[in-house]
Amino acid sequence: MLSTIADYTRLTTNMSKSLTQVATEPDVSRDTDYFLSHIGNVKTIDDFLGDYRLYSYAMKAYGLSDMTYAKAFMRKVLTEGVSDQDSFANKLSDTRYRQFATAFNFAALGDQATSTTAATTDTATQYVTQTMEENAGDQNEGLRLALYFTRKASTITTGYQILADKALTQVVQTAMGWSSTISSSDIDAQAKMITDAIDLTDFQDPAKVTKFVQRFAAMWDATQAQSDTSTNPALVLIAGASTSVTLDSDMLTTLQNIRFNR
Repeated sequence: MLSTIADYTRLTTNMSKSLTQVATEPDVSRDTDYFLSHIGNVKTIDDFLGDYRLYSYAMKAYGLSDMTYAKAFMRKVLTEGVSDQDSFANKLSDTRYRQFATAFNFAALGDQATSTTAATTDTATQYVTQTMEENAGDQNEGLRLALYFTRKASTITTGYQILADKALTQVVQTAMGWSSTISSSDIDAQAKMITDAIDLTDFQDPAKVTKFVQRFAAMWDATQAQSDTSTNPALVLIAGASTSVTLDSDMLTTLQNIRFNR
C-alpha cells in the first residue's frame, strides 16, 4: 500500500530526468516550442491575451488554467503589476497571481516584459513541472499533491499561506492526521494550529521537506486503503462485520520512521 511513496521517490530521485521525459513528450515539446518562439513578439497586454495559445500556456505554467477564461480579471492583474503593495495582485491571497504578474511584468517593463528569463525559460520550466504534476495526478492524486507541496514548500512562511492554497492545506491536514472539518473553524485558529504543530522554517530544508512529504504520502495511502475497504462490500464481508479497518504493521512502522518532529 505504499504506492504514493514509491512513485514519489521514483520521480524525485532524479527530478531532472523526470522533467526531461515530460518535456520531450510530443504535445509538450510542440507547445513549448511555440511559446518560446513567439512570446518575444508580444509587446502589450492586449497582444498577450489575444494569442490564446501563448496565454493559456502561461496560465497553465502558473497553475491558473481554471482562470484562463477570466481575461478581464487577468488584465487587471497584469495592468497593475506588483510594484505597488496595494495593487490587485498583491491584495489577492492566492500568491499565484502575484507570481504571474511578476513573470509577465508589463506594468514595470512595458514592451520588454516578455524578454526576461522569468517570462521565457522560467515559464517553460514551470509549464513542464505543472504538466508532470498533472500527469501524476491522473494516476494518483496523492502523488500530485506530494510533488506540488515539494515545489512550493520553500515559499511557505506563514500558516495563512497554507490556508490560502487548498492543495497545501490538504497536504498538511493529511500529514498531521487532522480532519478536513477543521477548515470550517476560525482562520486565525487554524493558522495557529499549524504553527503550533510545525516549525515552518523546516520547509527551507529539502531533507525535512522530503520527510514531511513522505509522512503525507504514507498517511494518504493509509487513508485510501481504509476508504477502499470500508466502501467495498466484498472486503467488508471478508474482514468481518465486527472487524474495524486498521493500519497494518508495515504501515505503522513506515509512519513511525518518517514522523515529522519539530
